[in-house]
Amino acid sequence: MIGYTTLGVKDLDAAKKFYTELFDAKILVDVGRLAMIGTSMDQPKIAVCEPFNEQDPHPGNGIMVAFPGGSKDGAARLYNKAIELGATCDGAPGQRIDDVFYGAYVRDPDGNKLCFFDFS
Repeated sequence: MIGYTTLGVKDLDAAKKFYTELFDAKILVDVGRLAMIGTSMDQPKIAVCEPFNEQDPHPGNGIMVAFPGGSKDGAARLYNKAIELGATCDGAPGQRIDDVFYGAYVRDPDGNKLCFFDFS
């Protein structure tokens, strides 16, 4: 359903490194101020870009991008890897929503909120 999600960043090279390492992915498209990162063009991707209006990027309040972990352990692994890569904790891994949803939350180096999750 989702083709890609774009996040504005201050340092494009640092963002490309963060997301390619976090997801063990590759840069599929790089057009200078925007790069699409993923495993293949027919799968959902994350795009990082320097904003078109040349203003400073800033995360929106209440906006979050969620990535499936595949399991509780997988969500926790992505959380831990993101922290190792320079993200900050915005909610430690744990069971939420009446034991139906497991989530782990970070802010990437640009302050964008990410969730790694598993429905269980």
